[in-house]
Amino acid sequence: MTPVQDMHKPYPRRWSALVVLCLSLLIVVMANTSLLVAAPSMTLDLSLTSSDLQWVIDGYTVPYASLMLLCGVIGDRYSRRGALILGLIIFVAGSIAGALTDATLGVIMARIVMGVAAAIVMPATLSLLVATFPKRERATAVTVWAATSGLAIAAGPLLAGWLLESFTWHSTFLINVPIALAAIVGAVVLVPPSRAVGPGAIDWIGGLLSVLAVSTVVYAIIEGMHFGWTVGPLYFGLVGLLSIVGFVGWELRHDNPLLDVRMFSSRILGGATLAVLVFFLVTFGAIYFVAQYLQFALGYGPVSTGVHLLPLAGAVFVGSGITMWLTPKFGPRVTVTAGMIVGTLSVVSLIGIDPTATYSDFLPVLTLLGLAIGLSVSPCTDAIMGEFPDSKLGVGGGLNDTALELGGSLGIAVLGSVLAASYRQGIEGFLHTFPGKQPNGQYTGQAAEGLAASQDSLAGAVIVSDIIRAQNAFLSGFADNLQANAIAAFGDAVAHTSLVAAVVFGVGTVIVALLIPSRSAALATSSERIAFEPIVPFVVPPVKDGAADREVAELEQLLERPSAAKIEKPSARHALRAAEEDASKAVPKTVLPRTVAETALVDAELERPSIYQLASKVYELDASVARQASVNAKSGERVTIHQLALSNLARTRRVEAEEALDAALELSDLPAAPEPVQRAAPLQTFYQRASTQHANCTEFKERSSSMWAMPL
Repeated sequence: MTPVQDMHKPYPRRWSALVVLCLSLLIVVMANTSLLVAAPSMTLDLSLTSSDLQWVIDGYTVPYASLMLLCGVIGDRYSRRGALILGLIIFVAGSIAGALTDATLGVIMARIVMGVAAAIVMPATLSLLVATFPKRERATAVTVWAATSGLAIAAGPLLAGWLLESFTWHSTFLINVPIALAAIVGAVVLVPPSRAVGPGAIDWIGGLLSVLAVSTVVYAIIEGMHFGWTVGPLYFGLVGLLSIVGFVGWELRHDNPLLDVRMFSSRILGGATLAVLVFFLVTFGAIYFVAQYLQFALGYGPVSTGVHLLPLAGAVFVGSGITMWLTPKFGPRVTVTAGMIVGTLSVVSLIGIDPTATYSDFLPVLTLLGLAIGLSVSPCTDAIMGEFPDSKLGVGGGLNDTALELGGSLGIAVLGSVLAASYRQGIEGFLHTFPGKQPNGQYTGQAAEGLAASQDSLAGAVIVSDIIRAQNAFLSGFADNLQANAIAAFGDAVAHTSLVAAVVFGVGTVIVALLIPSRSAALATSSERIAFEPIVPFVVPPVKDGAADREVAELEQLLERPSAAKIEKPSARHALRAAEEDASKAVPKTVLPRTVAETALVDAELERPSIYQLASKVYELDASVARQASVNAKSGERVTIHQLALSNLARTRRVEAEEALDAALELSDLPAAPEPVQRAAPLQTFYQRASTQHANCTEFKERSSSMWAMPL
């Protein structure tokens, strides 16, 4: 139960804790991807309109994207593990509520509750991961964490489809309940407590502005792209823009900002965040229409659709393994850029899709897309988290997850809107022949509904075709033509949308490649950074400081001063031997004559500089450098290598002097006339005794100032 920040060595059960964190991530992502196969059944059972279905999706997406940054900060302030457990409990409650309801409003409210819970869970998983793992293992842990999202993309549709074969859509809400309950138990047993040390007060105004900015922008884009840029989406877009401006202005002036926007001047942070946003914008959009094509154009059932998406998950794991080897050798610019290039190529290959396409045409697309996810996501996540200090890990996790979810939401909204518009344009000519017109030329109510559904999406056209075949055998030929024309129009729409996605992906790849510094320019990932951070902001004075120079000269002279016993008189070792020889002539060999030896030893050793002299000089040097640093605080350079070497020498000599003085004082306290003892072994010299005492010490605690904890 020791908090992570108080541990002096890595948490021993950290890999078991990683399993719990990955399970938590799994249910959050599966709650979105399982809806890909559950939406048609839900639409038929609840008679959802296009607007209702959009709210079922966005009820999860909007709070999920907008609350993650603030929830990450709250977790840092109070308890990261507590936030994880609380979020999982709320997630279970929302899932059960969604499974028990039969009303459209109930489903939407349940999805909103699940979205809030996901916003609490996601940044907690990433901040706990970074806080629990040492830096040398962090890149591997982040890679496993990122690969789990690829598994969830395929596992969500597969499990939902398996349940839909035997149960209603209500069962898809229950997929996550047993996994979440297991994660709650695992979090209590395996995940160590963690929170930031000295995080300061929470910037609530900045948090509210961030929630308002993200939620209004996401809602405006989704509504505007799907239903047109009417007054409502434009109004929310304006509110979102003003909120962004207000958030940036407030954060620049706040003493303890929620998110220090100045950090985006870092090329690695800006490039990695942009890469995550662009990457998921394109990949989520691509997976969205590929899953529709498999299910409605190729006629795969829900389970079959999930099975045929499994190559994507396998490729994610392969790409993650490659990036674990590639990033340490070539840096994040190479791996992230390579992943985005592979992703662009996969989207480009969709441009050639036609109505005769089969699954073999989509298999390379899914494989390349999964490989791209594995190559790019974990280096970006590692780079983002590496830019934040331990007290702001929740902010880093919230930023990474906000970019991920915002990109996914925009991908489905923007690319989905382009897909829908292109599909309507392609099917519009055939729909003029839709049957069911009255003598006045107007469609009957049922025909108008069928026409609207066929024009809205491929799923609607396939469902209408099935209904026509079941209700009127004379119109089966028209139903076949309707389905064939809808598939052809959807194939053309996929090609057009893929062209737009490829352009976006290509431009984003170029920008990210320019932003992320090369390996030689910066150590980009947290696992590559030196594990030792300076305690005091040392700077090199631009002007020679006389006081500092004098302190350095005096300390050098003191440290290089040889032991007086080595030059002016016999050494302590020789003095001890001489005392032993003189005493052996007067006493039996079984008696240990220590009184003379102790006196000679202490006299010889006290000629060396004492620990108090060293401490005094060290303090004076430290104070002199610190004074000069405060005067020249604008200089960003560190202390010279000469001063660092001198500091290390002083630390070593100080430890030796401390041990020598302790051992000498211990010897001086021995009784003057000890009992005769049988000498079992030769008498240890002072230096041998001090060395043995040091070797037997199981945990040496440094008793010097914090300056000596910094190695060269």
